[in-house]
Amino acid sequence: MSKNIYVGNLPWSSTEEEVRAAFANYGEVLSVKLIEDRETGRPRGFGFVEMDDQGALAAIEGLDGSNFGGRNIKVNEARPRAERPRW
Repeated sequence: MSKNIYVGNLPWSSTEEEVRAAFANYGEVLSVKLIEDRETGRPRGFGFVEMDDQGALAAIEGLDGSNFGGRNIKVNEARPRAERPRW
């Protein structure tokens, strides 16, 4: 099984490789996706990391509130996306 982890308050200069390296200290990283603005293509300062269950729990415990690129990042288990009405 794997868990999807939300990572927030990332510096806009963060790369998927940097995020992967930070999380790899806690277990196997299956995927990293940093979210970009659809219109401008600029980073939005958050993303998602998919890891094995045990590594995910260790990463959440170890990285939540830690300094990453000069910012204290928020790390927790991702919640399912809320349904939004289509206009």
